[in-house]
Amino acid sequence: MSRKIAYGGIFAALALLMGYVEAMIPLPLPAGVKLGLSNVVVVLCLYTLGGRAAFGISLVRVVLAALLFKGFLSFWYSCAGALLSFAVMVLAKRSGHFSIRGVSMLGGVSHNVGQMVVAVLFLGRAVVLTLSPLLLVSGLLAGFGIGLVSERCIRYVQQRKG
Repeated sequence: MSRKIAYGGIFAALALLMGYVEAMIPLPLPAGVKLGLSNVVVVLCLYTLGGRAAFGISLVRVVLAALLFKGFLSFWYSCAGALLSFAVMVLAKRSGHFSIRGVSMLGGVSHNVGQMVVAVLFLGRAVVLTLSPLLLVSGLLAGFGIGLVSERCIRYVQQRKG
C-alpha cells in the first residue's frame, strides 16, 4: 500500500512537471492545440497502477497546474478535458478492443471535445467549434504520440522487472 502511494506521488509530480515543461514549449498553432505531455503519466498510471490511482493523479495535476501556473478559467477547461478524457480511456481500456495507442488517441480527442464544450458554455457562441476539425486531428495525433511513448515505457518497465 505504501509503495502504491509513493508511486502515486512520483507520478503526480512527473505529470505536473511535464505540464510545466510543455507550457514553456512555443507552438506556432492556435490556442488549445497542445502536445499533452502530462498525459503520458496518466496513461502509464492507468496501465500500471489502475484507474483509481490514475484518476487521482489526473485530478491532482489539473488542480495544482491551475493554482500554480494557469489560473481559474484554465482550471475549467483542463478539468472538463481531463475528466472526459479519463472516462473515455477507462471505458476503452476495459473494453479490451483498443491498444494503448488507441486508448490514448481516444483520450486525446475526448480531451479536446471536453474543452470545446466548456468554451461554448463560457463564450456562449458556437463559433468556437470552427476550430473543432483542427482540435480533433491534433487530439488524434497527440494521442498517438502519447500512446506510443507510454507503450514503450511500459514495455521497458516490464523488461526490467522480468
